[in-house]
Amino acid sequence: MSDYKINTKCVQGGYTPGNGEPRQIPIIQSTTFKYATSEDMGKLFDLEADGYFYTRLQNPTNDYVAAKICDLEGGTAAMLTSSGQAANFYAVFNIANCGDHVVASSTIYGGTYNLFHVTMRKMGIEFTFVEPDCTDEELEAAFRPNTKAVFGETIANPALTVFDIERFAKAAHAHGVPLIIDNTFATPVNCRPFEWGCDIVTHSTTKYMDGHGAGVGGCIVDSGKFDWMAHADKFPGLCTPDDSYHGITYAEKFGQAGAFITKCTAQLMRDFGSIQSPQNAFLLNLGLESLHVRMARHCENGLAVAKFLKDHPKVSFVTYPGLEGDKYYDLAQKYMPNGTCGVVSFGVKGGRKAAETFMKHLKLAAIETHVADARTCCLHPASATHRQMNDAELVAAGITPDLVRMSCGIEDAADLIADIEQALAQV
Repeated sequence: MSDYKINTKCVQGGYTPGNGEPRQIPIIQSTTFKYATSEDMGKLFDLEADGYFYTRLQNPTNDYVAAKICDLEGGTAAMLTSSGQAANFYAVFNIANCGDHVVASSTIYGGTYNLFHVTMRKMGIEFTFVEPDCTDEELEAAFRPNTKAVFGETIANPALTVFDIERFAKAAHAHGVPLIIDNTFATPVNCRPFEWGCDIVTHSTTKYMDGHGAGVGGCIVDSGKFDWMAHADKFPGLCTPDDSYHGITYAEKFGQAGAFITKCTAQLMRDFGSIQSPQNAFLLNLGLESLHVRMARHCENGLAVAKFLKDHPKVSFVTYPGLEGDKYYDLAQKYMPNGTCGVVSFGVKGGRKAAETFMKHLKLAAIETHVADARTCCLHPASATHRQMNDAELVAAGITPDLVRMSCGIEDAADLIADIEQALAQV
């Protein structure tokens, strides 16, 4: 559906039913698939034929939805995973192994930071974290001869920093490595990183794409633009024979358009099995059908709430990249001129106690460890995700004790503001 607008792709991309076939994508809730001969099955295991043999690797329902997200991002191939964490792990581990190195933004989501800084370090992969606002010299100094990728988030969670995609893509490509962008908060409705030089995009589909808190999932999309063979010495996994598939060289057999996702599916999904369930993929597709409508309302509500909070006497600061005057407003206008996201971070004057009091008196906004939902939810990191830290440690981590993260849903903005106002009145 490359000729259609993104709004149409949200509704109808990825699946076109034939005559007499179901209008909605079918849920193929089966672990296995039947074949007439062993020869037919063998061709699948040799990657000589298309098809399905075990849902731990691939499933038709998942592929319909992956194809839609691929179309939305403007990529050439995509795959679903069981979560956004799995998507980020696969995207990096597909090209960086023991002894390798990755450059990453320091403001990425805490769960991803822990994945990189703790778990993947145990696997022998080193990470250098750079501030998204670092100087060109600092960015250049972060690269090593064994660097295999650069990683960032379009809009960081919960810091809400905006990643300068074009700048980091230029630096990555100068060192012969791809740029991987987590586009969860912006979604392809508001930002298409491939158009700015990004090579691989990931998503936690649990967030805006699903949009209803119904199913956990992730996705990886390849732009098909990175020339792996031009840097064959850096990426032996893609550019040398794979003995587990009878000597296939992915970059040669599947080209730039298909090598990355094929290897990621054939090797990593085969061995780790972090597949998204077909039922969750079905629910995800329902969310995608309204993504373009919901994102506009999320952004409208986020901006309205940010404007209200900006001038409130009991609010110490407001962070929202769509708000004029925000540190990242200009970058947001460059990459996301039609809106950013619905998440607003702000401080309640009076510190931790004041923030806790505010949260306690909210009636419409629910306290949840979630974000990017049709329903407004919020979190006080000092009392929840970062509860183990004292105030000094929180500040060192870039999270003030008075910080509240509010994810504005698609309710009426006036009701959200009234709820915030009455809760602040109790502080």
